[in-house]
Amino acid sequence: MVRPFRRDDRYQLTDLVNAHVAAVVPGVSVSTNTVLSALERQPDEFITDPWVSERLTLVAEQRDHVIAAAHLLRYRSGPEVGESYRDIGEIDWFLCHPPASFRPDADEAADLLMGACLAQLARWNVRARYAGGEVPAPAVYGLPRTWPHIRAAFERAGFTHVGDTEVILIARVPDLPPSEDRPGITVQRTMGECGTRLTAYADGRALGFIEVDTSLARPERHARAAGLADIGNLHVDPGGVRHGSGALAPRPGRRLASPVRGGPSPRLRSRERQDGDRPSELGRLP
Repeated sequence: MVRPFRRDDRYQLTDLVNAHVAAVVPGVSVSTNTVLSALERQPDEFITDPWVSERLTLVAEQRDHVIAAAHLLRYRSGPEVGESYRDIGEIDWFLCHPPASFRPDADEAADLLMGACLAQLARWNVRARYAGGEVPAPAVYGLPRTWPHIRAAFERAGFTHVGDTEVILIARVPDLPPSEDRPGITVQRTMGECGTRLTAYADGRALGFIEVDTSLARPERHARAAGLADIGNLHVDPGGVRHGSGALAPRPGRRLASPVRGGPSPRLRSRERQDGDRPSELGRLP
């Protein structure tokens, strides 16, 4: 049975979310409060979230157990909305348990839920339909490779993979190379756009900077995420890639470990783009 989400589903929905999160970033989970809050607003998405006109969460239930869930967004069509989001319907995330001996009909439940999602997008009469996996957890977005059952459900419904691919890299902070002093190079620590900024200077000229966000886990929202920090920005001046006898760019982890080691963040996350598809969106034109 597919039906709208009810508040008494919150614990089973949180378990479903955390099972998928753990497959991407072991040791990270989110609280029930985080999940419920994300169904109402996405305050971190301060650009696109105000463009949303409708939100709907659906669940597929079997034998009084939530086996699948999806969160849908409808974007307004006004001129204040970015062109690529204007009059779009999106499956913000779609989660389901994979088939198992005690869940032999999991794929059937996933397909029923997907059908209900597509029917709702049709009722909204949107210009185009998109889908992804932006659950409210650090480092979990797009369509992770560790969710083959979700990809299969999207493909059975006719969605296709478009865009680039991002690779998420996670390192234990104690494993990062130690900081090395280099003659003529100083490092200044300031507040940046996406976290703490460390800027390298030589002869009064900025050679590059890197930003580290150690605030991914707010204790009132996340159950287990305090061990994760994120590289938000990395920029190296092409004219200052090499200074003196050593290269500036190859090991940004030397200095950025300093603010991370000073707090409860034993792991550091980065991401890089590969050539080819991007898993952050699946497109299905009407």
